[in-house]
Amino acid sequence: MWRKASAAALLALAVGYFYHDSPNLPQNILQYVSISNFQSSFQNPNGQTRVEWIISAAWDTLITLPNRQWSRMAVGVNACVDVVVSGVGLLQALAVDPGPGRDHEVLHSKEDLKETFIHYMERGAAAERFFSNKEIFQRIARAAAEYPGAKLYVGGNAALIGQKLATYPDLMVLLCGPVGPKLHEMLDEQILVPAESLQETDEFHLILEYKAGEQWASTQAPQANRFIFSHDVSNGEMSALEAFVASLDEFQPELVVLSGFHMMEGQGREMWEGRLKEAVSAVSNIRKDFPIHLELASMTDKEYMNRIMQEVIPIVTSIGLNEQELLFLTQSGEGPHSELASWKGIPDVGQVSDILLWVLEEHGRGDPSSEADLTRIHFHTLAYHILATVEGHWGNQAAAVMAGARVASSQACGLEAVDVNKVELKAPLEFYSSHSEPREKLILNPAEPVTTWHRGNVTFHMTPVLVCTQPLRTVGLGDAISAAGLMYSELKTQPPF
Repeated sequence: MWRKASAAALLALAVGYFYHDSPNLPQNILQYVSISNFQSSFQNPNGQTRVEWIISAAWDTLITLPNRQWSRMAVGVNACVDVVVSGVGLLQALAVDPGPGRDHEVLHSKEDLKETFIHYMERGAAAERFFSNKEIFQRIARAAAEYPGAKLYVGGNAALIGQKLATYPDLMVLLCGPVGPKLHEMLDEQILVPAESLQETDEFHLILEYKAGEQWASTQAPQANRFIFSHDVSNGEMSALEAFVASLDEFQPELVVLSGFHMMEGQGREMWEGRLKEAVSAVSNIRKDFPIHLELASMTDKEYMNRIMQEVIPIVTSIGLNEQELLFLTQSGEGPHSELASWKGIPDVGQVSDILLWVLEEHGRGDPSSEADLTRIHFHTLAYHILATVEGHWGNQAAAVMAGARVASSQACGLEAVDVNKVELKAPLEFYSSHSEPREKLILNPAEPVTTWHRGNVTFHMTPVLVCTQPLRTVGLGDAISAAGLMYSELKTQPPF
């Protein structure tokens, strides 16, 4: 009841603010809360919609920390230094000519790099690839580091999640991964790095960014994003995994955050087949009372993705992923909507809901008879986020999904808080709980910006993202989203299995 009362009070305040600012609005504006005319009602005389203000204010009111908060988290195992440059600018500096895009699962040359970059740039999609030739990669890396405006950042999903978690007070964070001298210098002083993780040299990843509308010859980016590539053997082999698992008994984390499986894919099947078995064995040795969140990332090998789905996902408690990874997951496992070659624009909420339900029922505890550990999925895409959880396992998920969306809105703009003048709503105001019958028509209420629905044993919480209109940096956004979602999540006491 308190949430509804708070939201109603918030809406009344917002209406008062808008009425004072725009006296031509009807005085009895509360009758206009219905979605069909919500946007047209909350406009100033210039016709500018202010629904973004309502959502941002609602987040600030409704996002509350759980009763039981985390105090110790262990994060591993991929870490590196990111060199961030303009993608088009670097490729021009490398003297490669623009042309048609073509996806390559592994990059062997500058031509492969150019074609794969263009392939994803024209779709506005994020992707990550392994560069097989060490010498060519080192030459490109030197050119990138010397490129005007190049910036160095903490990189790798584990290190990025650790950095974000370290911003929360009273939380102790252990980071295990290949940490070289430059990365160690850049890490938050609150982060503990075991001696076994320190190495003499850093691993570098190159991040080629592009802006919304940026053009290179006939290729134009529909939205801002980035393309990542590296020649990274330490992360590629998940070499820090066993040391990470060994450190957990002494550190005694309340939550384990695991990432880096996607890096093995680029090493080739002969390597990953054997190493994946060892990795699964290592993860299986993590104590059952240490819940595990797995952060997924871009992959291209369907057989490898299917092995991850069959062998890794069932032994973790929670996963985080974006729209590209979710679609590849269902394509690899021949799940719902696996016939889709790609999303057309904003991913359909009903289709996303179908795939999330399938993952939880086929590979998680969504099937009550299952012995799998998976009970939570945090899905994020540009326009909205969904948290899907198995009943009885997680609390405070409405606040958690809003917290993730709020971080996406602020961090993409390079800000500590959401600036409603720099964001726009792109999420659908009306959508369906499923793509097929039976399905429920759902409506987004900006004053209470979490829409909830149930399917079988699974609860879905969806909130819009206020999309930054001029993003400054997109790298690490998914990691920040997952970190925020986890910080506001509460794992309920589990019944004996």
